[in-house]
Amino acid sequence: MTSIADRLSRVAALRPNAGPGGHGPGTEGRSHAEELTSLLGGRMERNGRGSHFRVRRRFAGPAAEPLSPGAWRRLSPGSAPPPCDPAEWIFLDTETTGLSGGTGTCAFLVGVGWWEADGFSVEQFFMCDYGEEPSLLEALSERLARFRVLVTYNGRSFDWPLLETRYRMARFGAVPEPPVHLDLLYPARRLWRWSLESVALAEVERHVLGFDRGGDIPSASIPQRYFDFIRGGAAGPIAEVFRHNQMDLCGLAVLALRLNRMLGDPEQSDCGGGELFGISRMLQKSGELPLAGRLFRKSLEKGLPRGTELRAQRELALMAKRERDFRVSNEFWEKLLGGTPEGFDAYEQLAIYYEHRARCPEKALGLVREALVRLRESHGSGGTAEERYRKWHGRLRRRLARLERKCAR
Repeated sequence: MTSIADRLSRVAALRPNAGPGGHGPGTEGRSHAEELTSLLGGRMERNGRGSHFRVRRRFAGPAAEPLSPGAWRRLSPGSAPPPCDPAEWIFLDTETTGLSGGTGTCAFLVGVGWWEADGFSVEQFFMCDYGEEPSLLEALSERLARFRVLVTYNGRSFDWPLLETRYRMARFGAVPEPPVHLDLLYPARRLWRWSLESVALAEVERHVLGFDRGGDIPSASIPQRYFDFIRGGAAGPIAEVFRHNQMDLCGLAVLALRLNRMLGDPEQSDCGGGELFGISRMLQKSGELPLAGRLFRKSLEKGLPRGTELRAQRELALMAKRERDFRVSNEFWEKLLGGTPEGFDAYEQLAIYYEHRARCPEKALGLVREALVRLRESHGSGGTAEERYRKWHGRLRRRLARLERKCAR
């Protein structure tokens, strides 16, 4: 929820600062462009919608690699045949006047990056004041139209919906989204949420990619830097936002390459146990169940945190059950028995097996009674929340009553 202070600061930011050292209406954009040019080397550009400020930089790396069809299938299951040429990809990241989205939020800086023969190019479109937004959007649409794949990080939920809103409000026609949108936040969550406290891009860069940003600015400071800038503040703080955006785009490209290597041939990768577990979950979603099973086992061999280990064993038990390999599934269920969510699943699954397949209702009855004891213990110690306790207690009590009647015959 946006605070009243935040809303008032946005309104105040719309007023030019005409005080000492400030820039009056009509000169603000030109003066700021001169300052930014001296700091960043960009320039003002004009098109049919007006003018905006543009910066173009080329980085020596990361170098492009062909996309593996297997990696594409796992990153985007069910999508069209993969555009394996990295020259067809464009990376996008926005810097905005707020983090909540909505019609009052603008993308004052939009950065895009793409691979060329001699390196990784970054282009940034910036509005020195709000009146330059239509020109920025026009330039962005022309750049996006040249590519087939849009790559973002949380772009499906934030960056692209925000841009769609801005295009509509500026009375553009069709929104120029490339045919394929690949949001790398989702595979990053599946792969690293088990081992990282946060999967924010900067955290993934630091802990997974070994990419240290050094003295980068806090993301939370970016909106206020822009508000200060358009009210006549110095250009130095906003120049740091340009560099932050460049690092986001380069980090996103490095992440795409890392995912390509990991997912192209995961059995031969050097992934850790947690990463293998995440890849296994992705393989389940893409329908590659035999490979998923092998990687679940490999993740257990490499070692997992206790909670993740239980989830991997549960998945292997369910996969073996679907294949009607009850010996293997029961081995995993026996390991899982205990006062955890996976443990209560195991009690129930073994009770089902002994009642209906092994025709041993007495054994099933004993398992259900033991499960109820464990459930009460877990609930009493705070390990099982009230809602989950009621759900499991009701299921187990119904099974207990039926088994007691069956055993009494």
